[in-house]
Amino acid sequence: MKIDINCDMGESFGVYNMGRDEEILDYITSANIACGFHAGDQSTMRKTVKMALEKDVGIGAHPGFPDLNGFGRRYIALSPEEIYELVIYQVGALQGFVKAEGAKMQHVKAHGALYNHAAKDKAVAESIAKAVYDLDPELILFGLAGGELVKAGENIGLPTASEVFADRTYQEDGSLTSRREKDALILDQEVASSQVVHMAKNGTVQSQQGTDISIQADTVCIHGDGIHALEFAQHINQKLASEAISVSKIGTFLR
Repeated sequence: MKIDINCDMGESFGVYNMGRDEEILDYITSANIACGFHAGDQSTMRKTVKMALEKDVGIGAHPGFPDLNGFGRRYIALSPEEIYELVIYQVGALQGFVKAEGAKMQHVKAHGALYNHAAKDKAVAESIAKAVYDLDPELILFGLAGGELVKAGENIGLPTASEVFADRTYQEDGSLTSRREKDALILDQEVASSQVVHMAKNGTVQSQQGTDISIQADTVCIHGDGIHALEFAQHINQKLASEAISVSKIGTFLR
């Protein structure tokens, strides 16, 4: 049994302390690098790409809404054409840095409000999938397990990865609990790691309503901006190993 661990990275600006990102890279297999719209800039993107390559971590673009003040977590009403263009712009930018290092990008994962909207809105999901496909049909498209983005990727011919979350709770329709709700985040690393193991082994997760829902776990997300992100990454990596679940870069077993 194999699973990928991904983490959002490069979500700062200019010359800054790369310490936490660099340490987290030791415990994950895929990095989602901010592309400048919700966070990050050209210098940060380049540095994060270099660090990920040094540690043999798969590199992915992390495009979001143009919302620096809101960290990409606020919904912006855009047309399907505008969604397509902003994804092309951001993914293309990161592709450039990866290519300059003589490497190839592995995946694309939308960020924040764009990710959540694409999980439910077929038109938005199709715009993102088309943009990714037009740039490189071999890129793996990450999306919420059971959501519209995974379906759109599969329909257009992209390899897709169904994503689950270590530090988030679920609703009975398979959606993530809104961050506005008090029980949206899981702060206990033992509870988080147990949820990941259960999803990987049993293909289900318990919703906030107490029901078990089916879920496919190809890759598990750890939020890099979390207060205990490093500790979560370490603990979950070790917990999976103890349960004989191999932690592997998604590109090595999904294709």
